Amino acid sequence: MMALTTVPLNFVSSTTSPVIQENRKAISSKLKVGGSNVRHMFQNEKSNGFLNTKSCGRIAMVVAVNASRFEGVSMAPPDPILGVSEAFRADKCDLKLNLGVGAYRTEELQPYVLNVVKKAENLMLQRGENKEYLPIEGLAAFNKVTAELLLGADNPAIHQGRVATVQGLSGTGSLRLAAALIERYFPGAKVLISSPTWGNHKNIFNDARVPWSEYRYYDPKTVGLDFDGMISDIKAAPEGSFILLHGCAHNPTGIDPTPAQWEKIADVIQEKNHIPFFDVAYQGFASGSLDEDASSVRLFVARGMEVLVAQSYSKNLGLYSERIGAMNVICSSSDVAVRVKSQLKRIARPMYSNPPIHGAKIVANVVGDPTLFNEWKEEMELMAGRIKTVRQKLFDSLSAKDKSGKDWSFILKQIGMFSFTGLNKAQSDNMTDKWHVYMTKDGRISLAGLSLAKCEYLADAIIDSYHNVK
Repeated sequence: MMALTTVPLNFVSSTTSPVIQENRKAISSKLKVGGSNVRHMFQNEKSNGFLNTKSCGRIAMVVAVNASRFEGVSMAPPDPILGVSEAFRADKCDLKLNLGVGAYRTEELQPYVLNVVKKAENLMLQRGENKEYLPIEGLAAFNKVTAELLLGADNPAIHQGRVATVQGLSGTGSLRLAAALIERYFPGAKVLISSPTWGNHKNIFNDARVPWSEYRYYDPKTVGLDFDGMISDIKAAPEGSFILLHGCAHNPTGIDPTPAQWEKIADVIQEKNHIPFFDVAYQGFASGSLDEDASSVRLFVARGMEVLVAQSYSKNLGLYSERIGAMNVICSSSDVAVRVKSQLKRIARPMYSNPPIHGAKIVANVVGDPTLFNEWKEEMELMAGRIKTVRQKLFDSLSAKDKSGKDWSFILKQIGMFSFTGLNKAQSDNMTDKWHVYMTKDGRISLAGLSLAKCEYLADAIIDSYHNVK
């Protein structure tokens, strides 16, 4: 806003004021000082650079000062994951590798658009489909095939109408919807998240004002799962807590519980009357099998538990920028499901009104068509297979080059897009500063951004950082 100050003439310096020169044009022509219009003051301005006008027989000076209403807004810190890509793009080194963001790349390290996605888009063009608004809950055909993909088309919960599915803005938006539902209808309830977890989980619950705490998950000594710590912390949580679980391909560690461990986790959650809350971002992309990667969720649903599940199609269909996902709540009855869905829609309406149609129709076309669906499964197996091959090559390179006797087999035991290297922040900094390998500071690397040709170079960088930086 403009602040106008009137000063007697004897305070006026003969030196031109830079403040006035910079702000002269910004003074509104409607502002008035001493009854004289500011535009008139410009006309009467004297050579000393100040704005002069007569007021009650006195000559006065007007000083204009800019002051923003947003002065109290501080600079936000860069996003720890997306900021990696920004730094990567600024690096001019030919050897650079971007292993920060979880996005699939070809062997040539280029983005990949699935063939079935192209076919689905061609179908949309041939049909001449319009761009009308979707309902708040999203595309009905999308919601139907999404629930069936997650739970299995023959799942009793679907046939009994116990699944409330709402199309969301990919995984993040779907999680945010659920967080708002928890804040509104379970006031004071806590969400337990794994340590470590995907960096945006904490942001989502903080933004929704939902309290959270962590349960042990990663064991740095074994670079594996701290299963005993996990079970102990879930048992110790207040009854009725929400337990956030990664359905498959845990991000960032790539470490998943075994089927027997999932059974034990379900036992404890049932005993404590907790509510399981799954984040499913990699169905079909982890093992290459849609059914296998959904087995953890289906286990809990088969036990008759009420379950929350956020889904994303960013990875398994490569629809990163389409922001397509869903929030599912499997309820105890169809009546409850109807009410839960109504409240999810109520939350979505003032937040974003209704979801985008393009990605939803791609999913509906691919998953809903038997031919395209089978082609999609084949492409997913190829993508998952390439990552498994790269994972094996990296392990082989590390084992051959590192003469210290260190066991690198944890890399093969991990699954999915990511590998938790066990490198600390200083070692991760060395990876970037010396080797031009961009990654998150917790030691996570995205194997989807690695090629077979770069495995030996990456192995050299890891060995150097692990042994020579403490």
